[in-house]
Amino acid sequence: MKLDRYDLKILEILSRDGRITKSKLAEAINLSVSPCWERVRRLEKAGVIAGYGAWINADVLVRRTPVWVQIELKQHNAESFARFEALVHDTPAVTECVAVGGGVDYLIKVEADSIDAYQRLIDAWLTSDVGIERYFTYIVTKTVKRPEPGVLPRDFV
Repeated sequence: MKLDRYDLKILEILSRDGRITKSKLAEAINLSVSPCWERVRRLEKAGVIAGYGAWINADVLVRRTPVWVQIELKQHNAESFARFEALVHDTPAVTECVAVGGGVDYLIKVEADSIDAYQRLIDAWLTSDVGIERYFTYIVTKTVKRPEPGVLPRDFV
């Protein structure tokens, strides 16, 4: 899908303020309401705009201990990857997971109630049939930078 400057501006504005009115959005990009809203609907239909929602600051509700973990599996085949990824999907404490190259298979972020709770989770994984060869734990001591909810990267727009 080819995006022009109006589309990119719409995405930038909606990523910061998904509750903006149709008229204010149209005014911000210098289009009338109807053509502006047609563009929004086209972006939604194409899946560029995947949805709208509120970003909840979980730290205000419950204090969690963030831990990053490198995971290397014993076997490198589709079945092993699928089994591990299913486990990750079924584990609410895992809030992020990416498959990576370069020596380890996955990087995951676990947000546990405590270090003890994190270790109990890992111990359960190690005694299961998920096939973890080794893991490395990194306790987060300070968050230096995190993406702003819904905001597009600067070089995108």
